[in-house]
Amino acid sequence: MTHRDPRLDSMSFWQHDYGHYSPNGPLKEDLKVDVAIIGGGFTGLNTAWQFKRDNPNARVVVLEAAVIGFGASGRNAGFSTRLFGLEPEMVLLRWGKQKLIDAHHYLDKAVAHTKDLIEAQGLQSDYRHTGMVRISYSGKQMGRLQKTHELLQQLGIAGDLTWQDKSRVQQDFHSERFTGGIYESNTGNLNPCKQVRELKRLAESAGVSIHETSPVTDIERTASDIVLKTPGGKITADKLVVATNAYSRQVPDTRRLQNRQYPLWTYQVVTERLTAEQWESIGWKDRQAFGDNRQLLHYYRPTADGRIVMGGGNAMVYRTPAMDEVSSPMSWQHCEAHLKWIYPQLKDVRIAYRWGGPVSVNVDMVPEISFVDDERIIYSGGCFGHGVALTHLNGRTIADLLDGRKTELTDFWIVNRKSISMPNDTLSFVAGRVARRALQAFDWWEERSLQGR
Repeated sequence: MTHRDPRLDSMSFWQHDYGHYSPNGPLKEDLKVDVAIIGGGFTGLNTAWQFKRDNPNARVVVLEAAVIGFGASGRNAGFSTRLFGLEPEMVLLRWGKQKLIDAHHYLDKAVAHTKDLIEAQGLQSDYRHTGMVRISYSGKQMGRLQKTHELLQQLGIAGDLTWQDKSRVQQDFHSERFTGGIYESNTGNLNPCKQVRELKRLAESAGVSIHETSPVTDIERTASDIVLKTPGGKITADKLVVATNAYSRQVPDTRRLQNRQYPLWTYQVVTERLTAEQWESIGWKDRQAFGDNRQLLHYYRPTADGRIVMGGGNAMVYRTPAMDEVSSPMSWQHCEAHLKWIYPQLKDVRIAYRWGGPVSVNVDMVPEISFVDDERIIYSGGCFGHGVALTHLNGRTIADLLDGRKTELTDFWIVNRKSISMPNDTLSFVAGRVARRALQAFDWWEERSLQGR
């Protein structure tokens, strides 16, 4: 395990590829504001911009402990999709038919909202609306994936999803490993670090104040306001948004959040640029993102400059604070080996960069937007690594909540639901390790016919 200064901005490939970045200075004065937001990621910056646009005279400040793009918003694979929590079957089992349908519609809006925001505001984040494919490797995985498609059809939410058989998938992706898949056309992908820093620019253009390298060290509530302390100054706010996702356990004096979510580490690699001949050898001419149907799924996407990003296949639970860097050579080796198992054509392609980071998970297995004790503090978390589109629309939803408005978005059932608290840290850690082993065993069972191939 290595520890690194969070002010460095070369943690992920996206940050490294971005090049030089000049963060805003830390807070060095005392301020009185209407809304303070902890966390300068997708959720925090979208909330800040949406609320400031609705309330031009409001005083809004964002406090980021590291730099914009340090967290999951600058590390993720950039999938703008309708994935929500775990599998649709799990959401159905836990929450019922209508809530699954409502979640699908909310995510439909989220993908459209994100695309419209990028286009309307001219955000330069390499967004491509190329769709996504869900792939299976074994007969058992294919059967389960077909049942998922049938379920979505029965519920009337299959929309742009189409089932394609082995011959079509292999024709498109030139891999004998693929046995069938679900194609969806109305989703996209982007460069997450460019996107989050474009959101910073957008929020600042509306008059939002953003302070980087400004960790909150204490939060005090009084009857009239909320006081946030940082090493360089304090903020007195009427309302507070905790938009820290996987880093929420490190936010001081919001102890209830420590039992509401837990950070789960995932890892990614990116190849060197592929040649035209290498791209031709693997097909993939439409450059969709795709993921497999494993429990510990893998995900893949092309970059704007012709690389392949590949991640997943494992999920690690640590006792380490989320802000610390944790290397996992085992996970990176797994990613490279799996990519070349799918595509032997790429056996000589070099891995150019490796990185990882935490995502936010919870016992309820779905995201939440909740008030903490009273309506002056709003918390958002539990995105399960599917937060790109979700957090963009959540920003709009939280802005409505800050204004006290009742809208179609604020009526969505993840808003102020009573989530299940996690057990203490030791039990959470052990439970996470046990769950990981169980998921690995399930994947082994479904893929045992592939061993040695």
